[in-house]
Amino acid sequence: MLQIAFIRQNTALVKERLALKNFGEIALVDELISLDDARKKLQLEFDTTQSKVNAASKEIGQLMAKGQKEAAETAKLEVASLKTTLQPIADQLAATEKKLQEQIVKLPNLPSDKVPPGKTPEDNITIREGGNKPTLHAGAVPHWNLTKKYNLIDFELGNKITGSGFPVYIGKGAKLQRALIQYFLDFNTNAGYTEFIPPHMVNEASAFGTGQLPDKEGQMYFVTEDNFYLIPTAEVPVTNIYRDELLKEADLPVKMTAYTPCFRREAGSYGKDVRGLNRLHQFDKVEIVQIVHPDKSYEVLEEMVNHVEKLLNTLNLPYRILKLCGGDMGFASALTYDFEVWSAAQQKWLEVSSVSNFEAYQTNRMKIRFKDANGKNQLVHSLNGSSLALPRIVACLLENHQTANGIELPAVLHSYFGAQQIN
Repeated sequence: MLQIAFIRQNTALVKERLALKNFGEIALVDELISLDDARKKLQLEFDTTQSKVNAASKEIGQLMAKGQKEAAETAKLEVASLKTTLQPIADQLAATEKKLQEQIVKLPNLPSDKVPPGKTPEDNITIREGGNKPTLHAGAVPHWNLTKKYNLIDFELGNKITGSGFPVYIGKGAKLQRALIQYFLDFNTNAGYTEFIPPHMVNEASAFGTGQLPDKEGQMYFVTEDNFYLIPTAEVPVTNIYRDELLKEADLPVKMTAYTPCFRREAGSYGKDVRGLNRLHQFDKVEIVQIVHPDKSYEVLEEMVNHVEKLLNTLNLPYRILKLCGGDMGFASALTYDFEVWSAAQQKWLEVSSVSNFEAYQTNRMKIRFKDANGKNQLVHSLNGSSLALPRIVACLLENHQTANGIELPAVLHSYFGAQQIN
């Protein structure tokens, strides 16, 4: 979350950057400053009154030592009267601080000055493209037909067991899923990321820490009796590993990767865009997360983008990298790059990864700090990216590599899958 001191010192800038992010409650900035003014006034009143109580209490001891009992009793009455006024001030102060906290978390992160203006995905900027769009044979079909033809995924069975958006992977389909997960993890660990297997449910503090709460509460599955949330991405548990930790500067950067299933309600999704693997409620994803020195986070962001690009290149999939405009960015992000892969049978681009720099927005919520060379505690910056999300990767692999005689797999997957082709 943003810090109130920064908001006070940079009010015009905060409003300008929030407008770039298409945030509709700019007046909240002035409300926060007013609340902070009230908090400061109450804090001063509380401290002044407490100081009087302390001084009068000290005087009572001195008067008693001198045998001036009558004066001491008078002083006791004064202390009692001051304490009576102190509690209401403390209550008002606590209520104001609570209100300030409740309101400040409604502000999204400020977009970086590198973020282009715009309100919709059409305003995103294509940074570069890679790979070649394939020319499919005459009988080519979308992936939902291929999964049925080769008995890879059963969407109807998933609907029977759970509901729409929960597919069942079968035989070679399950094996392909497992092969991709292992390959992605190996690719990440070979680049210096440490692998974790985190919990698949988190508590409220963890969901709040990465910015899922209160922004995405309606998108997460909630276990009511235990107050746990099923994770929408491995970013949530993995980044929270370092919540409330004080790191040494020499420990940075911290590089982590994890495979998890992900759960998203995707409320309001419907139509052709959700067919097959295009949009699911449960899906597999391998994530990369870095916790870095604040001076190096944008350098690391480019490094992570290059890492994901290299991974996509090994899969022989045509892709493009987009820099998201202000209006299409996530709540907690300062700058995001999206990766999209070309679906040859559907003739459309499908998002397969987002790589984002959150600067200190998440780490301020989670109180992840490091001690710098001067012995001062500073907030680190956090970044994360999909490396990669599997459903649309699988969809594009099946569609783009289909032939009349089967589905040819990229060379990097042969040893993981145990074959060169699905037939």
